Amino acid sequence: MIHPGEFLTRDDPRADPFGERLRPAICMSRQVLGGRFRFESDSIALLELVEAAYGCLPAHRFPGLSPEFHVELRLVPRTAGSALTEPPPVRTQGGKGLLCGVVDACNYVLLVPAQRRGLVVVSEDMLAFPYHVRYELIEFAVFLLASRVLNLVPLHGACIGKDGLGVLLLGASGAGKSTLALHALLAGMQMLAEDSVFVHAESLLATGVANFLHVKSDTLRFVDDPAAREWIEQAPVIRRRSGVVKHEADLRGRAGLAAPAPLRIVAAVFVTDEPGDATRGLLDSIPWEFAAPMLADDQPYGSGQVGWDRFVQKIVRAGVYRLRRGAHPRDAIRALAPLFDCARGAG
Repeated sequence: MIHPGEFLTRDDPRADPFGERLRPAICMSRQVLGGRFRFESDSIALLELVEAAYGCLPAHRFPGLSPEFHVELRLVPRTAGSALTEPPPVRTQGGKGLLCGVVDACNYVLLVPAQRRGLVVVSEDMLAFPYHVRYELIEFAVFLLASRVLNLVPLHGACIGKDGLGVLLLGASGAGKSTLALHALLAGMQMLAEDSVFVHAESLLATGVANFLHVKSDTLRFVDDPAAREWIEQAPVIRRRSGVVKHEADLRGRAGLAAPAPLRIVAAVFVTDEPGDATRGLLDSIPWEFAAPMLADDQPYGSGQVGWDRFVQKIVRAGVYRLRRGAHPRDAIRALAPLFDCARGAG
Protein backbone atom coordinates (compact mmCIF):
# COMPACT_ATOMS: atom_id res chain seq x y z
CA MET A 1 0.00 0.00 0.00
CA ILE A 2 1.18 3.51 -0.82
CA HIS A 3 0.69 5.96 2.01
CA PRO A 4 -0.30 9.64 1.52
CA GLY A 5 2.69 11.78 0.68
CA GLU A 6 4.77 8.75 -0.31
CA PHE A 7 6.40 8.78 -3.74
CA LEU A 8 7.70 5.76 -5.61
CA THR A 9 10.90 5.70 -7.64
CA ARG A 10 11.10 3.68 -10.86
CA ASP A 11 13.35 1.20 -9.05
CA ASP A 12 10.80 0.49 -6.35
CA PRO A 13 9.28 -2.98 -7.02
CA ARG A 14 5.85 -1.58 -6.10
CA ALA A 15 6.05 0.70 -9.13
CA ASP A 16 6.19 -2.31 -11.45
CA PRO A 17 4.54 -5.22 -9.59
CA PHE A 18 4.18 -7.35 -12.77
CA GLY A 19 7.73 -6.86 -14.00
CA GLU A 20 6.50 -5.27 -17.23
CA ARG A 21 9.43 -2.84 -17.43
CA LEU A 22 12.03 -5.58 -17.38
CA ARG A 23 13.98 -5.57 -20.60
CA PRO A 24 15.72 -8.84 -21.51
CA ALA A 25 19.34 -8.18 -22.40
CA ILE A 26 19.93 -10.93 -24.97
CA CYS A 27 17.93 -12.09 -28.00
CA MET A 28 18.27 -15.36 -29.91
CA SER A 29 16.37 -16.42 -33.06
CA ARG A 30 15.85 -19.99 -34.22
CA GLN A 31 13.77 -21.44 -37.07
CA VAL A 32 11.68 -24.21 -35.49
CA LEU A 33 8.58 -26.12 -36.69
CA GLY A 34 8.03 -23.80 -39.63
CA GLY A 35 8.20 -20.56 -37.61
CA ARG A 36 10.84 -18.04 -36.59
CA PHE A 37 11.12 -18.00 -32.81
CA ARG A 38 12.71 -14.99 -31.13
CA PHE A 39 13.78 -15.87 -27.59
CA GLU A 40 14.56 -13.01 -25.21
CA SER A 41 16.11 -13.30 -21.76
CA ASP A 42 18.58 -11.81 -19.33
CA SER A 43 19.55 -15.34 -18.26
CA ILE A 44 22.40 -17.03 -20.10
CA ALA A 45 21.45 -20.33 -18.45
CA LEU A 46 17.96 -20.29 -19.95
CA LEU A 47 19.21 -19.30 -23.40
CA GLU A 48 21.73 -22.15 -23.23
CA LEU A 49 18.80 -24.54 -22.73
CA VAL A 50 17.15 -23.05 -25.83
CA GLU A 51 20.37 -23.60 -27.76
CA ALA A 52 20.62 -27.16 -26.45
CA ALA A 53 17.11 -27.84 -27.74
CA TYR A 54 17.02 -25.94 -31.04
CA GLY A 55 20.55 -24.99 -32.03
CA CYS A 56 21.96 -26.36 -35.32
CA LEU A 57 18.62 -27.81 -36.45
CA PRO A 58 17.54 -27.78 -40.12
CA ALA A 59 15.45 -24.66 -40.75
CA HIS A 60 12.07 -26.15 -41.65
CA ARG A 61 9.60 -23.93 -43.52
CA PHE A 62 6.17 -24.56 -45.00
CA PRO A 63 5.39 -23.11 -48.44
CA GLY A 64 3.99 -19.60 -48.07
CA LEU A 65 4.12 -19.67 -44.24
CA SER A 66 6.78 -18.13 -42.01
CA PRO A 67 5.27 -16.56 -38.88
CA GLU A 68 7.43 -14.94 -36.22
CA PHE A 69 7.00 -15.75 -32.53
CA HIS A 70 8.26 -13.95 -29.44
CA VAL A 71 9.04 -15.92 -26.27
CA GLU A 72 10.41 -14.25 -23.15
CA LEU A 73 12.34 -16.45 -20.71
CA ARG A 74 12.45 -15.02 -17.20
CA LEU A 75 14.59 -16.37 -14.35
CA VAL A 76 13.22 -15.54 -10.89
CA PRO A 77 14.79 -15.98 -7.42
CA ARG A 78 15.16 -19.41 -5.90
CA THR A 79 12.07 -20.81 -4.23
CA ALA A 80 12.42 -20.67 -0.45
CA GLY A 81 12.97 -24.06 1.16
CA SER A 82 12.83 -26.02 -2.09
CA ALA A 83 14.70 -29.33 -2.04
CA LEU A 84 12.99 -31.34 -4.75
CA THR A 85 14.20 -34.63 -6.14
CA GLU A 86 11.93 -34.03 -9.16
CA PRO A 87 9.66 -31.10 -10.08
CA PRO A 88 5.88 -31.59 -9.92
CA PRO A 89 4.24 -32.40 -13.30
CA VAL A 90 2.89 -29.54 -15.40
CA ARG A 91 -0.79 -28.74 -14.92
CA THR A 92 -2.53 -27.17 -17.90
CA GLN A 93 -5.25 -24.57 -18.10
CA GLY A 94 -6.71 -22.38 -20.80
CA GLY A 95 -9.50 -20.06 -21.83
CA LYS A 96 -10.27 -16.84 -23.72
CA GLY A 97 -7.30 -17.24 -26.03
CA LEU A 98 -4.82 -17.97 -23.22
CA LEU A 99 -2.96 -21.22 -22.60
CA CYS A 100 -1.08 -21.94 -19.39
CA GLY A 101 1.15 -24.67 -18.03
CA VAL A 102 1.93 -24.50 -14.31
CA VAL A 103 4.52 -26.41 -12.28
CA ASP A 104 4.25 -24.14 -9.22
CA ALA A 105 4.01 -20.44 -8.32
CA CYS A 106 7.53 -19.73 -9.64
CA ASN A 107 7.60 -22.02 -12.70
CA TYR A 108 5.00 -21.65 -15.41
CA VAL A 109 4.27 -20.86 -19.06
CA LEU A 110 1.72 -18.34 -20.32
CA LEU A 111 0.89 -18.28 -24.05
CA VAL A 112 -1.21 -16.02 -26.26
CA PRO A 113 -1.27 -17.80 -29.66
CA ALA A 114 -3.28 -15.02 -31.34
CA GLN A 115 -0.41 -12.64 -30.59
CA ARG A 116 2.28 -15.28 -31.22
CA ARG A 117 3.74 -14.54 -27.80
CA GLY A 118 4.75 -16.50 -24.75
CA LEU A 119 6.25 -16.01 -21.31
CA VAL A 120 8.27 -18.79 -19.65
CA VAL A 121 9.10 -18.23 -15.97
CA VAL A 122 11.68 -20.45 -14.28
CA SER A 123 13.01 -20.31 -10.73
CA GLU A 124 16.73 -20.61 -10.06
CA ASP A 125 16.34 -23.94 -8.28
CA MET A 126 14.70 -25.44 -11.39
CA LEU A 127 18.00 -25.04 -13.25
CA ALA A 128 19.04 -28.18 -11.38
CA PHE A 129 16.51 -30.00 -13.62
CA PRO A 130 17.52 -28.92 -17.16
CA TYR A 131 15.71 -31.85 -18.79
CA HIS A 132 12.38 -30.80 -17.24
CA VAL A 133 12.87 -27.10 -18.02
CA ARG A 134 13.74 -27.89 -21.61
CA TYR A 135 10.98 -30.40 -22.32
CA GLU A 136 8.14 -29.32 -20.02
CA LEU A 137 8.41 -25.52 -20.11
CA ILE A 138 10.38 -24.31 -23.16
CA GLU A 139 9.13 -27.09 -25.44
CA PHE A 140 5.59 -26.60 -24.10
CA ALA A 141 5.71 -22.99 -25.32
CA VAL A 142 7.28 -23.68 -28.72
CA PHE A 143 5.13 -26.67 -29.63
CA LEU A 144 1.83 -25.08 -28.64
CA LEU A 145 2.51 -21.74 -30.33
CA ALA A 146 3.63 -23.35 -33.60
CA SER A 147 0.79 -25.87 -33.79
CA ARG A 148 -1.95 -23.32 -32.97
CA VAL A 149 -0.71 -20.54 -35.27
CA LEU A 150 0.24 -22.77 -38.22
CA ASN A 151 -2.83 -25.03 -37.76
CA LEU A 152 -0.68 -28.15 -37.47
CA VAL A 153 -2.08 -31.43 -36.16
CA PRO A 154 0.11 -32.47 -33.18
CA LEU A 155 0.87 -36.19 -32.95
CA HIS A 156 2.61 -38.22 -30.29
CA GLY A 157 4.87 -40.43 -32.35
CA ALA A 158 8.04 -40.65 -34.39
CA CYS A 159 8.68 -40.00 -38.07
CA ILE A 160 11.43 -41.41 -40.27
CA GLY A 161 12.10 -40.32 -43.81
CA LYS A 162 13.85 -40.80 -47.08
CA ASP A 163 14.06 -38.63 -50.22
CA GLY A 164 11.52 -36.13 -48.90
CA LEU A 165 8.98 -38.80 -47.92
CA GLY A 166 8.03 -39.71 -44.35
CA VAL A 167 6.40 -42.57 -42.47
CA LEU A 168 4.72 -41.94 -39.12
CA LEU A 169 5.47 -44.42 -36.34
CA LEU A 170 2.59 -44.51 -33.86
CA GLY A 171 1.68 -46.73 -30.93
CA ALA A 172 1.91 -46.95 -27.17
CA SER A 173 4.98 -45.86 -25.20
CA GLY A 174 7.43 -48.73 -25.01
CA ALA A 175 6.31 -50.29 -28.28
CA GLY A 176 9.72 -49.69 -29.82
CA LYS A 177 9.34 -46.51 -31.88
CA SER A 178 12.69 -45.08 -30.75
CA THR A 179 14.45 -48.37 -31.45
CA LEU A 180 13.01 -48.40 -34.96
CA ALA A 181 14.05 -44.78 -35.47
CA LEU A 182 17.61 -45.69 -34.48
CA HIS A 183 17.77 -48.59 -36.92
CA ALA A 184 16.22 -46.45 -39.65
CA LEU A 185 19.16 -44.06 -39.18
CA LEU A 186 21.62 -46.96 -39.27
CA ALA A 187 20.00 -48.05 -42.56
CA GLY A 188 20.62 -44.64 -44.15
CA MET A 189 17.26 -42.99 -43.50
CA GLN A 190 16.66 -39.69 -41.74
CA MET A 191 14.70 -38.70 -38.66
CA LEU A 192 12.12 -35.95 -38.60
CA ALA A 193 11.14 -36.40 -34.94
CA GLU A 194 11.29 -39.05 -32.27
CA ASP A 195 8.41 -38.11 -30.00
CA SER A 196 6.29 -35.24 -31.41
CA VAL A 197 5.29 -34.76 -35.05
CA PHE A 198 3.31 -31.82 -36.46
CA VAL A 199 1.38 -32.34 -39.69
CA HIS A 200 -0.25 -29.86 -42.06
CA ALA A 201 -3.50 -31.71 -42.68
CA GLU A 202 -4.15 -30.66 -46.26
CA SER A 203 -0.66 -31.26 -47.69
CA LEU A 204 0.42 -33.99 -45.24
CA LEU A 205 3.71 -32.12 -44.90
CA ALA A 206 5.17 -32.80 -41.46
CA THR A 207 7.77 -31.10 -39.31
CA GLY A 208 9.40 -31.90 -35.99
CA VAL A 209 12.51 -31.40 -33.89
CA ALA A 210 15.25 -33.87 -34.76
CA ASN A 211 17.60 -33.00 -31.91
CA PHE A 212 17.86 -36.08 -29.69
CA LEU A 213 17.27 -39.81 -29.94
CA HIS A 214 16.44 -41.58 -26.67
CA VAL A 215 17.64 -45.17 -26.50
CA LYS A 216 17.47 -47.72 -23.68
CA SER A 217 20.71 -49.53 -22.91
CA ASP A 218 19.17 -52.97 -23.40
CA THR A 219 18.39 -52.21 -27.06
CA LEU A 220 22.08 -51.68 -27.84
CA ARG A 221 22.49 -55.44 -28.20
CA PHE A 222 20.93 -55.03 -31.65
CA VAL A 223 23.47 -52.38 -32.75
CA ASP A 224 26.29 -54.07 -34.65
CA ASP A 225 28.19 -50.92 -35.67
CA PRO A 226 30.87 -50.25 -32.99
CA ALA A 227 30.95 -46.51 -33.75
CA ALA A 228 27.18 -46.22 -33.36
CA ARG A 229 27.27 -48.15 -30.09
CA GLU A 230 29.99 -45.88 -28.75
CA TRP A 231 28.06 -42.76 -29.81
CA ILE A 232 25.01 -43.85 -27.82
CA GLU A 233 26.85 -45.32 -24.83
CA GLN A 234 28.75 -42.06 -24.33
CA ALA A 235 25.58 -39.95 -24.51
CA PRO A 236 24.14 -38.47 -21.29
CA VAL A 237 21.51 -40.47 -19.43
CA ILE A 238 18.08 -39.02 -18.59
CA ARG A 239 15.28 -40.36 -16.44
CA ARG A 240 11.72 -39.76 -17.63
CA ARG A 241 8.77 -39.28 -15.29
CA SER A 242 7.73 -42.86 -16.01
CA GLY A 243 10.99 -43.98 -14.43
CA VAL A 244 12.44 -45.20 -17.72
CA VAL A 245 16.16 -44.44 -18.09
CA LYS A 246 17.52 -43.73 -21.57
CA HIS A 247 20.61 -42.43 -23.30
CA GLU A 248 19.97 -39.02 -24.89
CA ALA A 249 22.05 -39.10 -28.08
CA ASP A 250 22.42 -35.80 -29.92
CA LEU A 251 21.77 -36.24 -33.65
CA ARG A 252 23.16 -32.85 -34.64
CA GLY A 253 26.79 -33.86 -34.30
CA ARG A 254 26.37 -36.50 -37.01
CA ALA A 255 25.81 -35.20 -40.52
CA GLY A 256 22.79 -36.29 -42.52
CA LEU A 257 20.68 -37.79 -39.75
CA ALA A 258 18.06 -35.03 -39.47
CA ALA A 259 15.51 -34.46 -42.25
CA PRO A 260 16.56 -31.18 -43.90
CA ALA A 261 13.00 -30.05 -44.71
CA PRO A 262 9.40 -31.04 -43.91
CA LEU A 263 8.54 -34.53 -45.16
CA ARG A 264 5.45 -35.56 -47.12
CA ILE A 265 3.80 -38.30 -45.07
CA VAL A 266 3.04 -41.37 -47.18
CA ALA A 267 1.85 -43.79 -44.47
CA ALA A 268 1.08 -44.18 -40.78
CA VAL A 269 2.31 -47.33 -39.05
CA PHE A 270 1.19 -48.64 -35.65
CA VAL A 271 4.17 -50.27 -33.97
CA THR A 272 3.14 -53.23 -31.80
CA ASP A 273 4.76 -55.78 -29.49
CA GLU A 274 3.00 -58.59 -31.32
CA PRO A 275 5.57 -60.94 -32.88
CA GLY A 276 5.44 -61.58 -36.59
CA ASP A 277 5.66 -64.96 -38.22
CA ALA A 278 6.52 -66.46 -41.56
CA THR A 279 2.88 -66.69 -42.59
CA ARG A 280 1.68 -63.17 -41.87
CA GLY A 281 4.97 -61.30 -42.16
CA LEU A 282 5.55 -58.10 -40.21
CA LEU A 283 3.49 -55.44 -42.00
CA ASP A 284 -0.16 -55.51 -42.94
CA SER A 285 -2.69 -52.91 -43.99
CA ILE A 286 -5.47 -51.76 -41.64
CA PRO A 287 -8.88 -51.35 -43.36
CA TRP A 288 -10.18 -47.78 -43.42
CA GLU A 289 -13.17 -48.54 -41.18
CA PHE A 290 -10.77 -49.58 -38.39
CA ALA A 291 -7.99 -47.10 -39.12
CA ALA A 292 -9.91 -43.93 -38.21
CA PRO A 293 -10.95 -45.05 -34.69
CA MET A 294 -7.49 -46.48 -34.06
CA LEU A 295 -5.94 -43.13 -34.91
CA ALA A 296 -8.33 -41.29 -32.60
CA ASP A 297 -7.69 -43.73 -29.72
CA ASP A 298 -3.93 -43.41 -30.19
CA GLN A 299 -4.01 -39.60 -30.34
CA PRO A 300 -6.46 -38.30 -27.71
CA TYR A 301 -5.06 -34.75 -27.81
CA GLY A 302 -4.50 -34.47 -31.54
CA SER A 303 -7.96 -35.83 -32.34
CA GLY A 304 -9.51 -32.77 -30.69
CA GLN A 305 -7.53 -30.22 -32.68
CA VAL A 306 -8.44 -28.23 -35.78
CA GLY A 307 -7.60 -30.18 -38.92
CA TRP A 308 -7.93 -33.65 -37.40
CA ASP A 309 -10.78 -34.84 -39.62
CA ARG A 310 -8.99 -33.73 -42.78
CA PHE A 311 -5.75 -35.33 -41.59
CA VAL A 312 -7.54 -38.65 -41.01
CA GLN A 313 -9.16 -38.52 -44.46
CA LYS A 314 -5.79 -37.91 -46.12
CA ILE A 315 -3.71 -40.39 -44.10
CA VAL A 316 -6.26 -43.21 -44.42
CA ARG A 317 -6.19 -42.68 -48.16
CA ALA A 318 -2.38 -42.80 -48.10
CA GLY A 319 -2.32 -45.96 -45.98
CA VAL A 320 -2.44 -47.05 -42.35
CA TYR A 321 -0.57 -50.20 -41.33
CA ARG A 322 0.27 -52.47 -38.39
CA LEU A 323 3.91 -53.43 -37.83
CA ARG A 324 4.69 -56.56 -35.84
CA ARG A 325 7.97 -57.19 -34.07
CA GLY A 326 10.66 -59.12 -35.94
CA ALA A 327 13.61 -61.11 -34.65
CA HIS A 328 15.79 -58.01 -35.19
CA PRO A 329 14.77 -54.33 -35.59
CA ARG A 330 16.35 -54.22 -39.04
CA ASP A 331 13.73 -56.76 -40.16
CA ALA A 332 11.07 -54.16 -39.38
CA ILE A 333 12.99 -51.48 -41.30
CA ARG A 334 13.12 -53.78 -44.33
CA ALA A 335 9.36 -54.31 -44.01
CA LEU A 336 8.80 -50.54 -44.11
CA ALA A 337 10.98 -49.92 -47.18
CA PRO A 338 8.23 -50.75 -49.74
CA LEU A 339 6.08 -47.92 -48.33
CA PHE A 340 8.66 -45.42 -49.54
CA ASP A 341 9.19 -47.23 -52.84
CA CYS A 342 5.47 -47.38 -53.66
CA ALA A 343 4.93 -43.71 -52.81
CA ARG A 344 7.95 -42.71 -54.88
CA GLY A 345 6.64 -44.70 -57.83
CA ALA A 346 3.16 -43.24 -57.50
CA GLY A 347 4.56 -39.71 -57.31
